[in-house]
This record gives sequence, structure tokens and C-alpha cells, in this order.
Amino acid sequence: MALASGSVVVSGSERSEDQPDRALRRGAGARGGDNPAHSAADVPAVEDLVRVVALDGPAGTGKTTVARLTAVRLGWRFVDTGATYRAVALAVLRAGADPEDATACEAAASAARVELRTDPDDSGICLDGADVSAEIRTPEVTAVVSAVSSHPGVRALLIRMQRRAIATSGAVVEGRDIATVVAPRAAVKVYLDARPEVRAARRAGEVAGSPEGVAGTLLARDARDNQTNRLEPSGGAVHLDTSDLSLDQVVAAVLALVAEAGLAKSAQ
Repeated sequence: MALASGSVVVSGSERSEDQPDRALRRGAGARGGDNPAHSAADVPAVEDLVRVVALDGPAGTGKTTVARLTAVRLGWRFVDTGATYRAVALAVLRAGADPEDATACEAAASAARVELRTDPDDSGICLDGADVSAEIRTPEVTAVVSAVSSHPGVRALLIRMQRRAIATSGAVVEGRDIATVVAPRAAVKVYLDARPEVRAARRAGEVAGSPEGVAGTLLARDARDNQTNRLEPSGGAVHLDTSDLSLDQVVAAVLALVAEAGLAKSAQ
């Protein structure tokens, strides 16, 4: 199976799809009303987003790592939707805008040029021509991403971006509303979960914090996110509790579902 990867400019005047060897494009990009991210012309129809593995769930369940490794095994695109929200949150901070101001956040999102690398072996994200894969994970961005992503205009823009990145050739996509909003026709839908203390311990390992401190942060973020984008399994989703499973076991379980759906006979 051919590797469905490369980079996708999901906002700005330049876009590249299915070009795994092309260097990242740089440039000023489009601004304001010229931004093609506002157009649905090149966004696949929801009905066509079928060759998709949708991984939803709260933070700390291993979604990102599981999605990336599954994409590697399948030779499919890896789409980290959370990274797109974080990139726009960073754009809001750089613009000096108020994360609670919907109009200001929507303007920052419209002006931003975001490039999502969908090759699972070289995933990452750029903002206005610079790689920000590490910067979007900082506490400053984490503190505002829920507020920025709560604005309907920002969400609508990013959902179009995400569908463009997913395309139709095969993608493993992780987020909170993939199977319910972004790609509801996905052939494989999995809701990853874990006990609160396990989620906290995992996230603490990522950010070098204490599980107790991280637990409070996770609960606060869950509450804020659920105000505007309630997290719940979609109809037909397989609920997978990862608390007592190794990473390899979780990936194997997802691949088994992919094989069961007839998407990849040799997924195992």
C-alpha cells in the first residue's frame, strides 16, 4: 500500500498534498478574505471521508501516539487535529488577542498560515513558515487552547482544514470530535479512555510535572472543553480503556478493528 503522507497547507495561499519528499513551503501566505481556508471548494465531502480511523477521547489516553503508530503500520496519513487548534491558539497569542474574544480569535485564525505534516514518520506543524511543533505544547498555549477553540467561527474554519488534511486515501485521525463531527462516516471509530489517575500520570510524564498537579489541570480542561464541545463516544464507536494496556496492545487492538472493517487485510 502506498504511503499516503506528505504535507498539507491547511491555511494560506499555497497548498501541497501527497508530496512526501517536498520541503516545507514558506512565504507570506494569504490574509483575510483571500485565505482559501474559507473556501470549501477543495474540502472532501463528509460522505467521502470513509477510509478513516477515528480516535477520540480525553487527554492522557495515548491518542496521539496510538494514532501515529497505527498510521505507520497502515501507511496512511496521520492527522493530529489537536495540533491545529494549538497552532491557532499560538497565533492568537502572537497577535496579542484576547483568547476569550471570538472576533479577535477568528481574525487570527483566518490570517494564520498553518501547515500540517501528515507523514507519520515526520509529523509536525508549521505556523507562518516556521516549525512550531514544540512551541504549541508549552504551558502558555495549553492555558488558552480551550478558550480559543470554543469559538464557533474558529471551530468551523479548523474543521474545514482538518477535512482537507484527512483527504480520501486513508488517514488515522485523533481528536475529540472526529467520529461525531469531523468524519462521522469513518469506517473505524474508537473511543480511547483511561482512569483519571492513569491519565494524570501519563500527562505528568510528558510535561515533567507531578501527577497531582496535572490531575487538576486535566479536570479543569475537561470541564472547559465540555462546555462547548462535549466529549462523548459516537454511535458505533468501540470503547477501549487503555488504563491497563501497553502501547503495543492498544495499537494491536486498533489494527484488529481496521482489519475487521476490511480496510487492510494485513494490518496485523
